[in-house]
Amino acid sequence: MIKAVIFDMDGVLIDTEKHLVRCWCQAAREAGFPFTRENGLELRSLAAKYAGPLLQERFGKEFDYEKVRNRRKELMNQVLKEQGIEKKPGVDTLLDFLRAHGIKTAVATATDEERASRYLKEIGIYDKFDHIVCATMVPNGKPKPDIYLYACEKIKEKPCDCMGVEDSPNGIRAALDAGLKTVMVPDLTEPDETLKKELFAVAKSLDGLIPVIEQENKC
Repeated sequence: MIKAVIFDMDGVLIDTEKHLVRCWCQAAREAGFPFTRENGLELRSLAAKYAGPLLQERFGKEFDYEKVRNRRKELMNQVLKEQGIEKKPGVDTLLDFLRAHGIKTAVATATDEERASRYLKEIGIYDKFDHIVCATMVPNGKPKPDIYLYACEKIKEKPCDCMGVEDSPNGIRAALDAGLKTVMVPDLTEPDETLKKELFAVAKSLDGLIPVIEQENKC
């Protein structure tokens, strides 16, 4: 039985991961590092406390993570100001379905609380969630399970009764290790065969999860 659905935000609810990866590449290259798209993909949903050491491992101790990250934020703000924030396909359909069936909803995002709230309000779905949980609220961000465990605590449901919706390996690992029924809605990359075996389901879009939930709950 699925009593609640907990969503990642970037790449799942909003179409921002493509911009984040490009902005990471630009910021790091401006700082003189041969940063590739693959390096950017590694950072999806990865908490800062893990991202900094990872990038220093890749590029050396001279990689100034905070400086590059701040520049990435500047670039990202410019992009979103110019282009706005786009919803991912099927967002409203799925959220309306969940509400109609009394299934709780939450967001578990690596983005800070101020920006997460602003982004969700901008696309008109902020009020459709029971709780918004951010990495700053827990000791360890993704890929550790803390954020999903905390989200389950906030909505008062056991992890085994919750579905976690993710688009990246770091987020998927967090949801799996928290004990959620973890599904992937691919954004920039598809799951490999190893990952597929661990997932509860894979859907092409968010509304593609409706039959998965109907089957599990016998709606």
